[in-house]
Amino acid sequence: MKRHFADYLFRSYRKRKAVNSTMYLVLIVATLIALVPLFSIFGYVLAQGAPALNKSFFLELPKPVGEAGGGMANAILGTVTLVFLASLLGVPWGIATGLYLSEYGRGRLASVVRFCADMLASIPSIIIGLFVYALVVMTMKRFSALAGGLALGILMIPTVARSSEEMLKLVPQHIREAGLALGLPRWKVTLMIVLKGIRGPIVTGVMLSVARASGETAPLLFTAFNNRFWQGRLDQPISSLPVQIYTYAISPYDDWHRQAWAGALILVLLVFAMNLITRVVLAPKARKS
Repeated sequence: MKRHFADYLFRSYRKRKAVNSTMYLVLIVATLIALVPLFSIFGYVLAQGAPALNKSFFLELPKPVGEAGGGMANAILGTVTLVFLASLLGVPWGIATGLYLSEYGRGRLASVVRFCADMLASIPSIIIGLFVYALVVMTMKRFSALAGGLALGILMIPTVARSSEEMLKLVPQHIREAGLALGLPRWKVTLMIVLKGIRGPIVTGVMLSVARASGETAPLLFTAFNNRFWQGRLDQPISSLPVQIYTYAISPYDDWHRQAWAGALILVLLVFAMNLITRVVLAPKARKS
């Protein structure tokens, strides 16, 4: 009897080990398949855009139509400006919404807010651009960096809100209870303990929203439009890398096509650099906590 039971345990162990090894192999293959498009796109953009990178590309303004040379210095600065303006709106609003849904959201109102966030995330970006065009551009009677930043900020809100909510739910409940047991108000427990302890994953969600906003073209065509020169005021049209890439890509000039690929490469590298810097800065703090 004992021998049969031992044989059964041995066969069960071998079966579980075989299933575990098989699923581990499946996960590795799935990961490699997911990485293929990423490295393929990055490699192709690198091969097409790297030859067009030079000093003029980073320091000079675009040349008039038909002239070779020039650069996208104003578009690079414009993209940084628009993403900064969008982050001023989208990040605080999104984190506040995530805090409400995770810590205080109960009942019908929370369900409505969560549904609205999901709907906002699924709305095409061009619709957001048209909305801001009617709300801001028509009111101001001109395109502007403020309108572009508002459109991108609205696009960032649902991503930040939903990612923040899910990350905050991962914080164990006993941590909240420990803070309340010390006599701290709930808002202090939420801001000083819960939110501070999960700041790393929340920043990751913020970076995802920044990556999405920095590559949007459609809403900027209706809000920020474009500008071939340096932009000095936020209430005036502003250039951006996505719009400049689009403009150059549909042109009949080979030199502009090369610069479009270079702009695409710079856009990818900007997003990569932001993510890398964020992880490097947060990694020591995460190890200490």
